[in-house]
Amino acid sequence: MMDQFDAQGRLRHLITLEGLTRNQMLSLLDRAETFLRGPGELPAASLALQGRSVANLFFEPSTRTRASFELAAKRLGAHVLSLDISTSSRAKGESLLDTIYTLEAMQCDIFVVRDAQSGVPDYIAEHVEDHVHVLNAGESHVSHPTQGLLDVMTMRRHKGDTAGLVVTIVGDIRHSRVARSAAQALGTLGVGELRLVAPASLLPMPDEFPGATIMSDADEGVADADVIMALRIQKERMAETDVPNREEYFHRFGLDARRLARARADAIVMHPGPMNRSVEIAPDVADGQQSVIREQVTNGVAVRMAVMEAVSASPAEDPRLLTE
Repeated sequence: MMDQFDAQGRLRHLITLEGLTRNQMLSLLDRAETFLRGPGELPAASLALQGRSVANLFFEPSTRTRASFELAAKRLGAHVLSLDISTSSRAKGESLLDTIYTLEAMQCDIFVVRDAQSGVPDYIAEHVEDHVHVLNAGESHVSHPTQGLLDVMTMRRHKGDTAGLVVTIVGDIRHSRVARSAAQALGTLGVGELRLVAPASLLPMPDEFPGATIMSDADEGVADADVIMALRIQKERMAETDVPNREEYFHRFGLDARRLARARADAIVMHPGPMNRSVEIAPDVADGQQSVIREQVTNGVAVRMAVMEAVSASPAEDPRLLTE
């Protein structure tokens, strides 16, 4: 993978959370905090990206992440281009790099990229001009760095330092870029215990999540947890398991009130969305007092504002973003 930092040590791209130091990660989270506003207040805005152009290149479907990046860019004063990939020239056979070069010629400065194929954001980053930035908005099962940041931001806002927390992630761990980026963020910031719970066929390889506790018993996995994150399970993935249907999956792995009661009384409930209600999470839990799922969405816009501002800033503006 190419270096995410430029020759001056400035964060140039965000392809993965791997390699970011604790201070660099905290700097992004601290900056994201400043973009939060209360319900009913006008959203935070600045001119940090005034005159710049952001191209959203989503080569697989997305609602939350795409809308979040678009709002973040606009609130920083950028021009935003969101391509309809189904009718784009790439769908007509144009190569990926020709699409990128065409948009560079239109003076796009930041590319926000989501693709179902691994390696695409890094590949683009290797071929863009020196002044251009690439942000990974979700890469196959490999990485989703801004999701990882917004997830730990949400945990920190409710629990403070993550270093002593028991964090349980339940669902299709093997194919989850969300779980991988959350684990990377927690590995850097610290975590008491990270538990990964899934049907046996959807568990990760042992070396993919160093230090994590791997298990297939959801009741055991949520016991005394401080944070529980449910992951979306796709129908085609369920067919690969020993779970015959959605009802059985909910019985064995779904987060309902009975299972949540095994966690700490002040545990928070998370989900990256979109949710399959009554499959991976019960409606009353998703909408309950312990749920912070909507806050994750709010925090996502703030995190993406912080990241876009960071890659566009000079090192002198925030020295904590320099390599250490």
